[in-house]
Amino acid sequence: MDRQVAPELVAKEKRKKWLLGVGLLLVLAVALYFFRDSIRSTLELSRIRTGLVGRGTVENTLSATGEVVPAYEQIMISPIRASIKRVLLQPGAAIEPGMAILELDKSMTQLEVEKNEDQLELKKNSIEQLRLRLNKNLFDAEISDKIKLLNISKLKADLEDARRLQKVGGGTLEDITRAENALKIAELEKKQLENDLTYNRVSMSASLRETQLAAQIEEKNLRELQNKLHKADIIADRKGVITWVNETIGVSVNEGEMLARVADLGSFRVEGSCSDVHADQVKTGLGVLVKINDKTLRGLITQVKPAVKNGIIQFTIQLVQANSELLRPNMNVEVYIITSQSSQTLRVANGPAFTGKRKQYVFVRQGNKAIRREVEIGLSNFDFVEIKSGLKEGETVILSDLNLYEHLQEITLTN
Repeated sequence: MDRQVAPELVAKEKRKKWLLGVGLLLVLAVALYFFRDSIRSTLELSRIRTGLVGRGTVENTLSATGEVVPAYEQIMISPIRASIKRVLLQPGAAIEPGMAILELDKSMTQLEVEKNEDQLELKKNSIEQLRLRLNKNLFDAEISDKIKLLNISKLKADLEDARRLQKVGGGTLEDITRAENALKIAELEKKQLENDLTYNRVSMSASLRETQLAAQIEEKNLRELQNKLHKADIIADRKGVITWVNETIGVSVNEGEMLARVADLGSFRVEGSCSDVHADQVKTGLGVLVKINDKTLRGLITQVKPAVKNGIIQFTIQLVQANSELLRPNMNVEVYIITSQSSQTLRVANGPAFTGKRKQYVFVRQGNKAIRREVEIGLSNFDFVEIKSGLKEGETVILSDLNLYEHLQEITLTN
């Protein structure tokens, strides 16, 4: 008959198994540690990239993005309300000065020009009629004034005759008074005529001036319309390439509506953008590095746009080599804004070994050994890292990522 095993024996067997398992795990962990150490303590030279510590300039940069656009782009607009009659050149076509891009239907504007010409002729004719009428009124007033002057002379003679007759008893005081009153009335009427004559002369000049100004305004409007009609011939005034054109024949276009864009592809600029976190650092006049593949072009920020859109600040870069063959329209490029720089400082080429921390560890090659060393980092950009302390000029630094070896103080380098 089977007997039940005592609980103490069962617990003892379980403890033995647990202790045996833990022991095996510890042995395995130690073995793995030493095995890893033995493997990772050596490194093939072909797997690493190194850089020599030297002296030079290090520029601290902010990363941004940019788009290459033509430095000059002319937007051609419709000077009149018209419709597109013919498209003569397509986007991408190279143009020379004087070449027509498209043709507008100008018939409505031509009719308006002719109408304004007729109105101007009517205005000039009305000026001539007004001048004749005013000259006639002035002439009539001058004649009336002369007639009144003769009448006054006659009344003066009548007054003298009345006084002589009264002296010899052939007249009365009433005759003298009547003659004197007639003379006074005539003299007052002459003053009135003289005043009217002066007014007519002044008003004639003012009336003519007013109608002449109205005619001049009409003439200026006509010239402006004729100028718009002339500009309705959409012709290039410089060499370039058509980047866009309204190709919808027959569509109506309003005055000021865009018809085509012409770019000068011999010169470019860069429209840059970056996060508004750096808004206080992005300023006009800062130097810029524009990276295109493995080439770098230098430039200058000439304008920072005041508006921030969706957390992005935009700026314009004028390139030193604006006509570089590397540049293409609408090309996306890497932009680095130079915020500060150190001259004749210790530096080494940038690489994965540098993590961006102020203090970190790197491996320095000494013969067939790589020694772990703490260094202090200063300014940095995509080309170089400034070394504040921890390295000497002429030493060789491993630039490759050695995170797998960070627990080691020394690595053996093999071929």
